[in-house]
Amino acid sequence: MSLFLDSFWRAVVYCMRPRVIALSFFPLLLMVALALGLGYFYWDAAMDFVRQGLESSIFVNTVWSWLQGMGLGSLKLVLAPLIVIFAVTPLIVVLSLLTVALLMTPALTLLVAERRFPQLERKRGGSFFFSILWSLGSTLLALIALVISIPLWLVPPLILMLPPLIWGWLSYRVMAFDALAEHASAEERKEIFRRHRGWLLGIGVLTGYLGAAPSLIWASGALLAAAFVILVPLAIWIYTLVFAFSSLWFAHYCLAALQVLRIEKATDASPVVNAPPVLLASEALRLANVKSPGSNDVF
Repeated sequence: MSLFLDSFWRAVVYCMRPRVIALSFFPLLLMVALALGLGYFYWDAAMDFVRQGLESSIFVNTVWSWLQGMGLGSLKLVLAPLIVIFAVTPLIVVLSLLTVALLMTPALTLLVAERRFPQLERKRGGSFFFSILWSLGSTLLALIALVISIPLWLVPPLILMLPPLIWGWLSYRVMAFDALAEHASAEERKEIFRRHRGWLLGIGVLTGYLGAAPSLIWASGALLAAAFVILVPLAIWIYTLVFAFSSLWFAHYCLAALQVLRIEKATDASPVVNAPPVLLASEALRLANVKSPGSNDVF
């Protein structure tokens, strides 16, 4: 728990750094260009497709008649845009995650390593090509799980649990791997995943719930057409910052866990020193918090 909370507040502090904020704008520019491009070329076609489907549905027409009787017939005007936006939102979330993972996570991990773990050996257990394959494979599994779980969303409690759990699992798989790719060997990465799977999944789920907040801004663009051009980039930028925060949280946690693991292995290999694992973990965290030569602060 101490490592979990320690890495959390450090990630919060790092998100306020100008370097991190500046890095968040590059994925933002790419995602805004993609979102606006898709909207420009396919928005009308998507709206027509959804409206035709709604008008041909007997169930929807029955609901329309009931809403008109209740004086809520104007809701018909916003349903089609909402359906299109909520259908596109998972795609934007996944692309934002992959963009941050490929463009920001290595830089953010390097920032954490330079300031907190300058002496940590780099064993390069994950190549860039393998990282891409890992991310794409994990994303495919997450999308399959998302599609399969859609019928369960009709059960009120599950719609609040399943999507964040799936996004959390995806964040854990992608960002924990990238956080360890440069410094850990393949064996060390597997060991950390085995030891800390629950905590890493917890980080992913919590950041998954944080990622749900920008959806409210994204969806409100359908209701506030005049502010749509402003709200969509704002939502994407918040998505980017959430995933950047997630990257920092995973980087602080994983690199500290890697340091603890190496201290334990070094101690096991020594015939003289044989400290308890709890003391080893505390010592590793203490060393991680010590200022490195030339650094301005402990963060």
